[in-house]
Amino acid sequence: MREILGRRLQRLRDRFQSLRPDRGPSGDTSALLEAALTCATTWQWPVLPGVGRSGTDGTRCACPDPDCVVPGAHPFDPGLLAASTDPRMVSWWWTNRPTAPILMATGGAAPCAVSLPAGAAARALVRLDAQGLRLGPVVATPTRWALLVAPYSLERLGELLYAKDHVPSSLRFHGEGGYLLLPPSAASSGGRVRWEREPRALPPRPADPKSPGAQPSQAAGAKLWLPDVEAVVDALVEASSSAPGGGSRLAY
Repeated sequence: MREILGRRLQRLRDRFQSLRPDRGPSGDTSALLEAALTCATTWQWPVLPGVGRSGTDGTRCACPDPDCVVPGAHPFDPGLLAASTDPRMVSWWWTNRPTAPILMATGGAAPCAVSLPAGAAARALVRLDAQGLRLGPVVATPTRWALLVAPYSLERLGELLYAKDHVPSSLRFHGEGGYLLLPPSAASSGGRVRWEREPRALPPRPADPKSPGAQPSQAAGAKLWLPDVEAVVDALVEASSSAPGGGSRLAY
């Protein structure tokens, strides 16, 4: 299954190379397409293109809101419900909009995330590593980092936060119905989105020795390690609360 997906992905990449416009020396448009296809086909994360920027200087959001607080880095057309893992759809989107940022629709079968200001997040990662907690992928922008976690329901998240004496307003939770900007998109605050910790596939399970000729089980996409949200929230709340202003400043 993984070999078939790999061949299909390469054919789509080759086709895009013959169709795409000139991309300049940076190679950003090719990198965005390849990253979007990898997310959709390898990790089975539903993705869609963000609205992007407009204007001669490329600083304004292309959406109708002149005061947009996350310029370029949110869904608009298509809307969030259009997020897909279909490589043909993903290839078509980025062939027509080669500089569009990559958005992942969080929740459902896809990862969720918890994000906080970059400085507090860096301290939290040190604390979590010292505790021996195994972390999953971490997405970093110049101002915020997001820790990917296993999918959680809004009810479970509500119960978890209700038990806290204080939850800083700078913490954000990207669950069902939410989205997350992925590398190597342009960040809304400037600069680029990057992987502070890249996604890593779990090793395949060994064949069952009791079943002669049995092969390791392979899902449609590679399996990632994702920690439980409850395992990381305590450290994130503590790290964000210790930030200047007690973590009450909402930084995008």
